Amino acid sequence: MSGSTASAGALTYVGHATVLVERDGVRLLTDPVLRGRVVHLRRQGGPVDIAALGRIDAVLISHTHRDHLDVPSLRQVASPDVTVVVPPGTGEQVASIGFGAIRELAVGTSTKVDGLQITATPARHDSARHPFGTPGESVGYLIGAHRSAYFAGDTDLFPEMAELAGRIDVALLPVWGWGPTLGAGHLSPERAARALTLLRPRVAVPIHWGTLFPVGLARLRAPLLYRPPHEFAHAAARLAPAVDVRVLVPGESTRL
Repeated sequence: MSGSTASAGALTYVGHATVLVERDGVRLLTDPVLRGRVVHLRRQGGPVDIAALGRIDAVLISHTHRDHLDVPSLRQVASPDVTVVVPPGTGEQVASIGFGAIRELAVGTSTKVDGLQITATPARHDSARHPFGTPGESVGYLIGAHRSAYFAGDTDLFPEMAELAGRIDVALLPVWGWGPTLGAGHLSPERAARALTLLRPRVAVPIHWGTLFPVGLARLRAPLLYRPPHEFAHAAARLAPAVDVRVLVPGESTRL
């Protein structure tokens, strides 16, 4: 992994829902999960080398589930120079971590980080932080005002995705979860491919795979970790053949 891919458009798939997005000189990190283990989930390949990520200007949090909002991971990237953008009602959970600014974004509202526009978009996902959490809001983000990168966070398919068509250059779409089954509020490889027919991006990168898996289920790990992005690519070739699907392994980068 390298932090030296700065360009007008580039991204690095760090793993799970963590992506380093670089646009117009601004470097954003989505849903950082960087440790070797989070609760009962083990990270394949161990923890992320934080130094390899390079400079971070802002962090985007899609919702409060522990595989998306991991406080110890956030502490590793927080500094007075880093802004964190979160859904409504989530600011208190990151208030003491050490970020320079905390911005809560409701769906349809925007903020700017060093001139780069960030807009919160709808998501269909129960984000209650169980077992004692209260229901929270899940969002996705458009990164950039025109021909944006779309980070979906965690979501199921929903018709309003079609309202984003024409605004998206690259879609970062979850194609699985972290275990042997996929619960409600998630995109399977097939449903993620169907999302492409609504979103109509130029490029799609499958995320939320190949990284976290429950301890004790090693015999099931290999097919469930590595099969989903390829199933997505095959389904996308059938349903949305005009979309350039790029399967990146964790740590791999692409220019846009």
